[in-house]
Amino acid sequence: MMKFLQRLGKSLMLPVACLPVAGIMLGLGYWIDPSGWGANNVAAAFLVKAGAAILDNMAILFAIGVGVGMSDDNDGTAGLAGLVSWLMFTTLLSSGAVAMFTGAEADMAFGKIGNAFIGILSGIIGSTCYNRFKGIKLPTALSFFAGKRFVAIATAGVTIVASLALFFIWPFLYGALVSFGKAIISTGAVGAGIYGFANRLLIPTGLHHALNNVFWFDLAGINDLANFWSGEGTLGETGMYMAGFFPVMMFGLPGAALAMYHTATTKKKKIAASLLMAAALCSFLTGVTEPLEFSFMFLAPALYLVHALLTGISCFIVALLPARAGFNFSAGLIDFILSLKAPMAQNPWLLIPIGLVFFVVYYAIFRFMITKFKLKTPGREDDDISDEELKVSLSNKDFAAVAAKILEGLGGKANIASVDNCVTRLRIEIKDYTAVDEKKIKAAGVAGVIRPSKTSVQVVVGTQVQFVADELKKML
Repeated sequence: MMKFLQRLGKSLMLPVACLPVAGIMLGLGYWIDPSGWGANNVAAAFLVKAGAAILDNMAILFAIGVGVGMSDDNDGTAGLAGLVSWLMFTTLLSSGAVAMFTGAEADMAFGKIGNAFIGILSGIIGSTCYNRFKGIKLPTALSFFAGKRFVAIATAGVTIVASLALFFIWPFLYGALVSFGKAIISTGAVGAGIYGFANRLLIPTGLHHALNNVFWFDLAGINDLANFWSGEGTLGETGMYMAGFFPVMMFGLPGAALAMYHTATTKKKKIAASLLMAAALCSFLTGVTEPLEFSFMFLAPALYLVHALLTGISCFIVALLPARAGFNFSAGLIDFILSLKAPMAQNPWLLIPIGLVFFVVYYAIFRFMITKFKLKTPGREDDDISDEELKVSLSNKDFAAVAAKILEGLGGKANIASVDNCVTRLRIEIKDYTAVDEKKIKAAGVAGVIRPSKTSVQVVVGTQVQFVADELKKML
């Protein structure tokens, strides 16, 4: 079950990666026309509408992206099947169709059937049908529909059955989700803090994407992300589930990186700097935090718990203040600048002094805990890696050499069952866990190695993971 959920979390990143494009266009549009949001300028209107075209159809992107991402070989047929499922769900369970079926006014829940949850469910159905039926054989008379052509047919059949079940289940499920969202909203800043804390705790499993869908999209009536950029939210409230991440990602984590660098052993300071400073810059600019978080998450779990708590505190404090900023991808400098003129932005510059305070707090706490409890953060590990082993580094851009080193540490080609990757991690299924040499893998210059099970290894590479994955697949 955990493996399935991790694959789902990875698949969600494919459609989420479309959001920066929407953010750039919306951000530029709001900069050009900050008061009319396109009403006073044709160029601004063009950009705002173009960005909204992506943002307003995220559920469809989820259906296609999850379909492709969850398929065995990332085939586009599975994405098409996800779209088929989505079209059927949103048609069969629309308010008009339900009213026609029942002869009475439809429950308000069916007015929200075109949401991210249905998009994800459609993608799962499409990919499952693809994985199961892509190689099916049929009698000669029906051979045209054999193989991948049968996937859409199977998807349609499964979706009809699922729609019938959702006809009865969806009103109750939607009601529970709305109640959960309202419960968090009703707690105000405390709820924002709880969300921030839980968001970071789920990072190791990749399940934080599922939690984000509740607050950022229109799954439980919150829709914080879309309302922030569209201006349809409530000024001072909309953005409270995003703004609190900026002080942490832009300032707090870089402060933690500096503390880990200063506490690294003299012999390993240069090595630690190459990893930590690059990861800190990535967090500051783009809000992609995994390369830095995974560098200490398993080496010093107590530090990661502190990091999660500090994130919750940041979200709590920012939610109390009249400070709101938002993002389309993550809480980095790029999204911060683009959001300054967004409709729901409120005193966004307040996040900078708050962030500077968090930089100091992160630095002080991390440095104290590392030295007091002798925590094994990067540059303080017990293992000694020779200078020769460290010649292979991501900083060299020699991705083939990095992949070769990782493959050697994984036990060679014979030990690999499958290779996949998400935004920052290689996800490898292995045959013999005893053949894996973590020291050799780390010598490739990666941020960390994770062993979720005896048949699974995750290598935290960073945002350049796609290039390493491509080279690794070539070698296999």
